Amino acid sequence: MKKIIMITGLLAASFLVSCNSKKEEKEAPIKYTVTSPAVIDTSFTKQYVSQIKSVQNIEIRAQEKGFLQKIYVDEGQYVKQGQLLFRIMPKMYEAELLKAQAEAKSAEIEFQNTKNLADKNIISKNEQAVASANLQQARAQVAVAKLYLSFTEIRAPFSGTIDRIPKKLGSLIDEGELLTSLSDNSEMFAYFNVSEPEYLSYETDIKNRADTKVNLKLANGDILKQAGKVELVEGEFDNETGNIAFRSRFPNPDKLLRNGETGSVMMVVPLHQALVIPQKATYEIQDKKYVFIVNKNNVIKSREIVVKGEMPDLYVIESGITVNDKIVFDGIQKANENDTIQYDFLKPSKVLNSLRLHAE
Repeated sequence: MKKIIMITGLLAASFLVSCNSKKEEKEAPIKYTVTSPAVIDTSFTKQYVSQIKSVQNIEIRAQEKGFLQKIYVDEGQYVKQGQLLFRIMPKMYEAELLKAQAEAKSAEIEFQNTKNLADKNIISKNEQAVASANLQQARAQVAVAKLYLSFTEIRAPFSGTIDRIPKKLGSLIDEGELLTSLSDNSEMFAYFNVSEPEYLSYETDIKNRADTKVNLKLANGDILKQAGKVELVEGEFDNETGNIAFRSRFPNPDKLLRNGETGSVMMVVPLHQALVIPQKATYEIQDKKYVFIVNKNNVIKSREIVVKGEMPDLYVIESGITVNDKIVFDGIQKANENDTIQYDFLKPSKVLNSLRLHAE
């Protein structure tokens, strides 16, 4: 009986020791790595929502009223400069031309007869001058009639791609009515808006760079194979938004880009005295980014940050923290609000060096 009691006691003592050991192990504080934001001069690639436009994009409109007699092209077709696109019924204008030509012929005969008589001094030189003026007027009428007749043939003013054709054969077309649009997509413009601080940094830095190349990110996430170039900045800022418009030009040999398409211009933006932190020091909730700040009592508190730009393994911070703050760098997955922690502090410069080595 005594042996049973002794064994039971030993088992109980062993169980208590095991529980206490597990409790001590559970309550042992986790040691974190903590760092601070770094301030550096750098640059990062920023994306700007852009509107893509053809180098040339115009509306083709009727210059005369009439019935649409012929459509020589189809929607989406590539046409060459001078190619015939539409014909508006020209019968009336053909008749006007014939009439003008007949009057010009009559005026020419009259002038010739008057000249012969004037050469023989039968009539005065003034009558010859009047006949000459009548002939010039008749020829001018022929030129006008030819011009109006030419308006019934609508030709491509430049090479490009035909857009939608809203009117069908036989439609009555009014003067100035839209027939289609024509786009020259050999090269494309991408317009995007830049804030005033970024504009100032860009203009300051441009003197130190050999080019102003940019890339274009398409709506499906792909990057256009051909790089573009910033070629101009508009003359004034928008007072409502505080932005200024940039225009970049992209080659389009594959005709992948079309007028009205959307995308994002990716431009390298220089930054002076930028505040950066490691991306791994952040976490995200509902599209908002946070870090854990370590206060003077070694208690961690979450704080929302606003990210200005993204670099490999780093975020450029716009607001939310300062260079004097301490943030949890390693072990953030285990951290909880209001935890009291132990930590090792790692200088920001060493953190940046470790990230560079990791990237290499």
